Amino acid sequence: MSDGCSRRITKPPTRSRHWTSFVGVPGRGRTVRGLQEEGNPEHRMRVEYNKHTLFIHLSDERGKGWTTIVIDRATREWAVAQRTRQLEAAEAAFSQLYI
Repeated sequence: MSDGCSRRITKPPTRSRHWTSFVGVPGRGRTVRGLQEEGNPEHRMRVEYNKHTLFIHLSDERGKGWTTIVIDRATREWAVAQRTRQLEAAEAAFSQLYI
């Protein structure tokens, strides 16, 4: 098993114990395909998967960039990429993971 961290940073103040959740993006009669932070709709998240691969897409706090985590379902090996566009982050992480 392997753990990863981009870099260690200072822990936030302990008085900030309030947690919030991501909620379904309101659709106009459509299926909900993404989540948004409760109270901050610019901060979004989406999960996609197929038989072999899991993608977790997370926008930055203001929705201007994306972090994508790609996980191989059989081995649990993973890769992470950050880009301005969601598709570019997904392609970069995918190409890091798979030969």
